[in-house]
Amino acid sequence: MKVKTISRSSDTYVPVRNTQESPLPRNLNPALHPFERAREYTRALNATKLERMFAKPFMGQLGDGHRDGVYQICRNPNSTGFIASGSGDGVIKYWNLTSRSESASFKAHYGMCSGLAITPVNQLLSCGEDKTVKLWSVSSDEFTGAGDDEVYNAAGAGLLKTYVSDHAFSGVSHHRIEPMFVTGGAVIQLWDINRSKHVSDLSWGADNVTGVKFNQTETNIIASTGSDNSIVLYDTRTNTAIQKCVTNFRNNCISWNPLEAFNFVTGNEDHNAYLWDMRNLRKSLNIYKDHVAAITDVDFSPTGEELVTASYDKTIRIYNARAGHSRDIYHTKRMQRVFQTKFSSDARYILSGSDDTNIRIWRANASDRAGIKSAKQRNKLEYDDKLKQRFQHMPQIKRIARHRHVPKVVKKAQEIKRIELDSIKRRTENERRHSKPGSKPFVSEREKHVRGTVNDSDKSNK
Repeated sequence: MKVKTISRSSDTYVPVRNTQESPLPRNLNPALHPFERAREYTRALNATKLERMFAKPFMGQLGDGHRDGVYQICRNPNSTGFIASGSGDGVIKYWNLTSRSESASFKAHYGMCSGLAITPVNQLLSCGEDKTVKLWSVSSDEFTGAGDDEVYNAAGAGLLKTYVSDHAFSGVSHHRIEPMFVTGGAVIQLWDINRSKHVSDLSWGADNVTGVKFNQTETNIIASTGSDNSIVLYDTRTNTAIQKCVTNFRNNCISWNPLEAFNFVTGNEDHNAYLWDMRNLRKSLNIYKDHVAAITDVDFSPTGEELVTASYDKTIRIYNARAGHSRDIYHTKRMQRVFQTKFSSDARYILSGSDDTNIRIWRANASDRAGIKSAKQRNKLEYDDKLKQRFQHMPQIKRIARHRHVPKVVKKAQEIKRIELDSIKRRTENERRHSKPGSKPFVSEREKHVRGTVNDSDKSNK
C-alpha cells in the first residue's frame, strides 16, 4: 500500500507576507535573549539559595587547644602556615596550620600572657603580667622532639633574651623592618631588641595603656588605646606623642589597615567598632554595628577590604570595610566569650581564640571550598558572584542573603538594643523639635562618640 505524503523543499518555500507592512527587525545573535534579565534574576536567586545551603564556615580546631583561656593570637608575617597563641596560664604554643598541630609549646610567663608579636627574622616576642618581655626562637630546629603533651619551661632551648621592667605589660608590637618593639602597660615604652633597657618613654598621660600597634606601612607611627578612653598616636622619629582623641567609652583593641596607611580601626566597649583617619580624629570614617556586647579584638584582612571582630557576646562578625553592618556572623554552641580573632596571611581563613581554651578555624567565605576547581567551575562561580552582586538589592535575594540564625540570647539582646536606640533617637528628636532653634544642634553619628581631640601643638602651648 502506498501512502502519499506532502513533501516541500525549504529552499522553494517562501512564507506569505503582507506587502503593506514592513518586516519586523530581529537580531539573530544567540548571545542576546528577549528574557535576559528574567533569566539572570532566576540564576541569581538560585545562586543565593545555594550559597546559603552550602555555608559551612566552621572547619575545626587546632590540636587539643590550651589548658586555659586563649587571650593572644599572632600570625607569622613571613609564612602563611604558622601562628602563635598565648593563654591565661602563661603557656605559648606555636602552631602548624597545615597539620593543625603544635610545633612548640613552652611555659613563657608566670601569670597571663598579655602580648605576642613575631619579628621579621622569625623570632617571637611575648610579654606578660610578670613584668618581663621574652624573645624566643620559633625555628623548628630549636624544638625537635616535642611531643603533644610536652611543655618546655622558660629555660628551654627556645629562649633567647629576657627584658625586665618595673611594671606589668599589656601589649607588644614589633617594627616591620627595624629591630625595635613597643610595649604597653602603666607606661608605653620603645625598646631596641639588642639592648636590655628601653630607649625611650612615649607616655602621654598617666593611665594604663591597654593596646599598642606599629603601623606596618608608615612604620614610624604607633597607635595606642588607654583605659582613660583615649586613642594616642606617637612618632618614633621625634619620640613624642602627636595626637590624642578621647571617646565616650573605652577602646579595647586596635588594628591598622595594611593597604591604606592612614586608616585604623578600634573596638569599643559600646558594642561598636570605629574606622579612623589618623589625620583627623574629630570624627570616625565609619561605624561597624551589630554586636550586642563589648568588642574585644579586631583585625584587618591582609587585603584591607574586610575586617573581623570578636566580642564578649560569644560571636565573631565579618565586615566589609566600606559597609556599616556585618556580612556574616559565626558562632557555635560550645564557643564561649571570644577574646582574639585574626585573619590568616592569605585572607582565606579566620582564627578565633576564646576562654573555653580552644582555637577555632573558620572560612572567611562560609560557602567557599578549598578543593581544586576546574576552569569551568571557576567561571561558573565568578559568574554567580557577579549576578548576586548585580541583583543584591532585590527584596527576595536580599532577604535570603542576609538571613542568619543567631543564638537566642543574642537575638533577644538585639531586640532590646533596637528598642533602646529608637527610644533615644525619638527623645532627642522631640527635644530638638520643641527647643529654641539652634539650641540643640544636630550631631552626626560619627561624631557623637568623640569627646575631644588634642594635637602636639596644643600640648606644647600648655
